[in-house]
Amino acid sequence: MNRKARATLQDVAQLAGVSTATVSRALSRPDLVQEETLARVSDAIARLNYVPGGAARALASGKTLTIGAVVPTLDHAIFARAIQAMQTELAGNGYQLLVAAHDYAPAQEAAAVRAMLARGVDALMVVGADHLEETWALLTTASVPVVLSWSFDARLPAIGFDNEKAGWLIADHLLDLGHRRFGMISGFTHANDRARSRVAGVRAALAARGLELPSSCVVEAPFTLAGGRAGLAELMARATPPTAVVCGNDLLAAGALFEAQASGIAVPGALSVVGIDNLEIAAHLAPPLTTVHLPTTELGRTVARHLLARLRGEAQPHRVELPIELVIRRSATAPAASPALAREPS
Repeated sequence: MNRKARATLQDVAQLAGVSTATVSRALSRPDLVQEETLARVSDAIARLNYVPGGAARALASGKTLTIGAVVPTLDHAIFARAIQAMQTELAGNGYQLLVAAHDYAPAQEAAAVRAMLARGVDALMVVGADHLEETWALLTTASVPVVLSWSFDARLPAIGFDNEKAGWLIADHLLDLGHRRFGMISGFTHANDRARSRVAGVRAALAARGLELPSSCVVEAPFTLAGGRAGLAELMARATPPTAVVCGNDLLAAGALFEAQASGIAVPGALSVVGIDNLEIAAHLAPPLTTVHLPTTELGRTVARHLLARLRGEAQPHRVELPIELVIRRSATAPAASPALAREPS
């Protein structure tokens, strides 16, 4: 069977009644083409099902119309939500998003950054401020716009949150409720400045009230439901268990709630459990989770707009800190008189 020949630039030009140079300009710089001409070219492209060759278009325009995003993982809703918002904003402006995930492995992140830049992306987003020196060298010498997200570092423009403040807000709320015995389930802090900052924020809130959070009361675990369950089991097995547990994100907090339920520990009657992120599931857990809202959809949209503006040659702020807020639900209350003995009725 003979395949139908793929439409060419010349075919589009002939059908639209314009030159091939006009078609090329319509693809690379539509803002320079008259509206009526652009409409004829667009109609011809649609009728012929023409797909521009990426290499040829990049050569003509100096752009690939792609933007890269290197993230720790796509397995967590917190990153997926930001990536979706970023993709939607970019697509509306004629760009496509290329995504690479490195699973919190610094060497894999360096390889992903190198591959993105070698592929010729027009701009790049990375997450956090913990990177190998090799990665920092690639980022700070890149010939395209680069932006950090979720965290801040003076070496590059950044759009993110105050992760230390997030830890402080949630711990301060528990302190106001009367809690004095704390435990924390954190994600792994190695190569994750966001996790370290949240632990630091909890410690700062406690220190302001004359308390401390010793290392023995901090359990590091994978950012998974199983990690949250294992972390809570470890904390509650201590001779003096906490009355409140701060989790580094909502996924860990959900796991902690499931473990409490399985162990017959009443939340919040016997134990208060809180998170950080405000994922959609947080409002639907039993009990609904008290947490800190991080506007991750807005982060993705803001990153996209920041990079698009820089590609247009427009100056952008070096640092954009998005607002966060405490969301009080029903997973935390004042500590019980004998938290270690309080159990759910069987």
